[in-house]
Amino acid sequence: MNKKIGFIGCGKMASAIIKGILNSEHKNHLELKGSELNCEIAEAAQARLGITVLSDNKALAIDSDVIFIATKPNYAAQVLEEIKDELTEEKLIVSIAAGVSTEKISNIISMHRIIRVMPNTPALVKEGMSGVCKGEFAKDEDIEFVKTLLSGIGKCIEVTETQMDIVTAISGSGPAFFYQVIEDMARAGEKLGLDYEKSLLLATQTALGSAKMIENRGETSVQTLIDNVATKGGCTFVGIETMKEEHSDKLFYDVIDKTAKKAYELGK
Repeated sequence: MNKKIGFIGCGKMASAIIKGILNSEHKNHLELKGSELNCEIAEAAQARLGITVLSDNKALAIDSDVIFIATKPNYAAQVLEEIKDELTEEKLIVSIAAGVSTEKISNIISMHRIIRVMPNTPALVKEGMSGVCKGEFAKDEDIEFVKTLLSGIGKCIEVTETQMDIVTAISGSGPAFFYQVIEDMARAGEKLGLDYEKSLLLATQTALGSAKMIENRGETSVQTLIDNVATKGGCTFVGIETMKEEHSDKLFYDVIDKTAKKAYELGK
């Protein structure tokens, strides 16, 4: 774990990962630095994160064992072109640029070890969900190292490259879908006569509690949890039947399907 880790880009997602690492048990074995080409942004990031933030991507790449590409996706290729001559076989490249495949990265920087990560915004409150996949030349120990780093901001699963668009749809875009559901429930309560903030609290805490119930269900199926609340003939049962009549399963399938297809298109 004794490594120098550099972050090209110190935006919200990179900041969440950096803070997670700094709060982890591994912090004393890792040296973290960042880079932002704009000097004012670099200074602000340094003050905010408490790490050295350079305004030179090449210098950061030279001085790092692990390099996170944490720019916006449309800048990833430009950054990779900029640093490719500074990369050696010993360096590990980790990309969190949405929709940018390991193949695309490899086409620019050639035969290097690459790990692709799809994190999500709840990483900002240490409840993130990340999907990771290996590039062609990455080693098992590379992906285990990255998963260990990400454990400081939530949970992580390993998937194949072809599954990353599904990960993007479910967990990458998923927070917005859950926000929408919670907002819709809260607004329904408001229309029926309850104060909006109270209705929002009810929906939010219920979502949190329900997620915990699923997380701690053991061998109990999600359907059993549903049945335990939706007693036949009761008010919850009527609500579940309404959801079935409105084909909520098809709605969410379409949401995930279309989002995954869009992610694929953006990555082409």
